[in-house]
Amino acid sequence: MMELFAFYNVENLFLPDPPPLHRLDPTRSGLRNWDERKYRIKLSKIAHVFRLMKEQYGVLPCIIGLCEISGRKVLEDLLTLDPFSSQYGILHYNSLDERKVDVALIYDKSKIEVLDSEPITFFFEIVDRNPENYDTTRDVLFAKLKLGSEIINVFVVHLPSKREKDINLPKRNFILNEIRSKVLKIMQTDNEKVIVCGDFNENPDEENLVNFLFDNSRNKVLRNPFQNLYSNKKYSTFHYKSGLLFDQIILSENFFDKDTKWQFYKADVFSPESIRARQRNSEDRPFRTFAGTRYLGGFSDHYPVLVSLKENLI
Repeated sequence: MMELFAFYNVENLFLPDPPPLHRLDPTRSGLRNWDERKYRIKLSKIAHVFRLMKEQYGVLPCIIGLCEISGRKVLEDLLTLDPFSSQYGILHYNSLDERKVDVALIYDKSKIEVLDSEPITFFFEIVDRNPENYDTTRDVLFAKLKLGSEIINVFVVHLPSKREKDINLPKRNFILNEIRSKVLKIMQTDNEKVIVCGDFNENPDEENLVNFLFDNSRNKVLRNPFQNLYSNKKYSTFHYKSGLLFDQIILSENFFDKDTKWQFYKADVFSPESIRARQRNSEDRPFRTFAGTRYLGGFSDHYPVLVSLKENLI
């Protein structure tokens, strides 16, 4: 038996904006002319990606991490659609992110039991007691889940982006170190399985992510199967001419034990031809919803990534 674990940056999944009072008024979403019709198209496109995934793999992912979603309602609307058909549960917390985008986790209620969940919030500078003035970022979502008889601890991240000569590198480093401390505590105390997934805004070979895989004694405690994919030029998103693999799923070493219940089998970037860009010279790139302010009507500017877990009959 095989199960899938997926992560997808769905590119600005916002509720439709109310009609502006004045033509040049700023919108809640920050998107241009984001109305009900475009929102419904976006939802159907994302659902279609998972239908394609089910066709290719024979099963829907039982756990899906998501980022760039704004609020719980967009997830509720998504999960009414085929192939989810309201059989999936939602884990989501509103964060203090300045763009109002969050991470979330959806899961197959027939296969997954939620034991615990919480948001992990990061403040980098508190000017006063007004939350509007906090220097913060998107929360990390933590969930303790049970798949069959086995507990899997999941962290869903969307780390601060690379911009302005990578001013956010220290923030990404700080968040990764905090998560690593929590992972080490789980493994040392309970020896339970751990998955850290998300948009890391770094490639798998960058120093932050390489160091993340080791404990304080330089023993390897986590494994990143996306290192090998990146070295083979498999990309989940693009920036100008550069292919990037910012979207990754990192697993604890006990997923690779021979006598474990759920064993790592394969990692992949899901990029079937039908969700790729249509323009010439862009065949490898995702068909995105927006290019700047220009509406294209595509899926997302990222491809989903996934890992296959094989059930070991022990």
